[in-house]
Formats: sequence, C-alpha cells, structure tokens
Amino acid sequence: MPATAQVHGSTMLPEHLQHHHRGPGHSPFIDFDRASWARLGETSPLPLTAGELERVRSLGDDIDLDEVREVYLPLSRLLNLHVQEGGRLYRAYRTFLGGTAARTPFVIGVAGSVSAGKSTTARLLRLLLARWPQHPRVELVTTDGFLYPNAVLEARGLMQRKGFPESYDRRKLLRFITDVKAGRAEVTAPVYSHLVYDIVPDERLVVRRPDILLIEGLNVLQPAGANSALTVSDFIDFSVYVDAAPADLRRWYVERFLRLRETAFRDPASYFRRYAELDHEDAVKHAQSIWATINGPNLAENILPTRGRASLVLTKGPRHDVTRIRLRKV
Repeated sequence: MPATAQVHGSTMLPEHLQHHHRGPGHSPFIDFDRASWARLGETSPLPLTAGELERVRSLGDDIDLDEVREVYLPLSRLLNLHVQEGGRLYRAYRTFLGGTAARTPFVIGVAGSVSAGKSTTARLLRLLLARWPQHPRVELVTTDGFLYPNAVLEARGLMQRKGFPESYDRRKLLRFITDVKAGRAEVTAPVYSHLVYDIVPDERLVVRRPDILLIEGLNVLQPAGANSALTVSDFIDFSVYVDAAPADLRRWYVERFLRLRETAFRDPASYFRRYAELDHEDAVKHAQSIWATINGPNLAENILPTRGRASLVLTKGPRHDVTRIRLRKV
C-alpha cells in the first residue's frame, strides 16, 4: 500500500501527489500538475481513435491523443465515479421513500470563455462518458440555443451584448433544465446556427431521459439573480470550468477569427460573409475590436467570476494545452 499523509483536514493523498498541492492550508481545492493527474487514469484504456478526436475538435484547438489520455481520460473516470455514487444515493432514496420513480439524468456543466475550448471539452466528454458501460446514453446541449433570436436582440439593443447573461432567455433555459431534472420523458431545446448567427426557426433538439446530460455554455455557472430564486447551476451535479490567461484567450480568438475568414466566413449563407474580404491587417483589427468590446468585458464581468463555483478547473497554458487541474474536495 502506498504511503499516504493527511492534507488539509481529512483529505488523504498518495505520497506522489502531495508536493503538487498548492494554496493556503485550508483550501477547499486540490491542485494537480498534468503528470500527477495523468497517473489517476493510467489503468483506464483509451476508448478513442485519432479520427474520432478530429471530428470533435474545435477549430484552433490542437488537442491530441496524448492530452486525451493524460487529462480527459482521468476526468471521465472521475465523472463515472460521481455518476455511480449518484446511482447508489438514488437507490437509497427510493428505498427510504418507498417510491418507484425513475432516476433523473446526471447533469454536468461545462463553462468557460469564448475560445477557451469548452466546446471541444464538452464533445470529448460526451464521447468518453458514453464508452463507460454504466451509462451509454449521453446527450449534449449548448446554451447557444437559448439566446434570444437576433430580431429580439436588435429590438432590445442587445446585439452588441450577445453572449452576456441578459442576451439569453434565462426562463426558457431554467425551464429546460428543471424539466430534465424532473424526469420528463422528453424535453426539447432550441437549435442555434453559428453559420447564420441566429436561432434556427422550427428546429428543436430532443432530449429523452439520457443517463448523463452535458450542458455547455458561457454562463452555466452563473448564480441566481436578484429577481430569481433558482438558476441553471442549482441543477448541475458536477461542473467543469475551462480556464486560461485572458491574454491567451484573446490571442486564440484572433487566430480563430483569421482561420474562419479563410473558411466558414466564405460560405454565402454565413452571417460573417462580409469579413471574408478583409485583408489580414483589417481582420486582425476587427477581431481585436470584437474582443475588446464584447468577449473581453463579458469574460471579466460575468464568466471569470464563476470559476470558483466549478467542481473542477482545467487550466490551459499558452499552447492551448491543459497544464494544471484544480479539483474541489468532497
């Protein structure tokens, strides 16, 4: 049996992890560097191919199979443990209450800034979690579908605040998540198109009692406002925040904008078609302006303050790779 030592109260860590813990003596978190975290998944096989990774990877995110093995495989193992423990608690509740109600989905929130890579994280976790035999039905919903349509945003003067909390139909989003956690047999969500930059009329995503629901978005960890007793984060069982230095996030956003200028922006149906003809210098200036007026302020005012509410924080370095993991103690 490996040597262990008591760290911050009752938490026990293997000896090889002790020196990687940082922070004050009574921190509610345990910090890992990447090598230490990777050891937690050493016994788990990698149920993923390079082709599958390519299909879930976002533009500009250079994640490779090594990072999946060292970062996301241990995370999927941890999440699997949480889901299994949730199942045991559900069975105990059912015995205590003498009922027969079916178990409701385990909800995982994935939050972070624009360009942090949270979409890749959510899609990758969906794929990995579905490979665990205990919960093959895993669904993913993004909060983009709950943005107000552009016509509404225009009418309310919010087009330049798209992505800020007030640009979402928060009542509709809250109703969706409460219906999921209430165990409804079928719950629908609106669909958003990044190509046309708007809600797709008459198109719905249907969620039918999955074992796990991943909900990904900028503001999924927002606390309840002054006029609301409940918020989406109240119904999340485990949350992941994808973190990076603001300067890196800004650089990644500009780089992605330049790639899109050469690809998706050239689609005649694209809302951003007009940006495809910008020369390099003007494209950089425009992307920097969008960051300075919209994405940067939203990060500082609304997204970054929710980081401390996450169950786990994935911190990325300048090369877009995860370098540290912070886990909230149980």
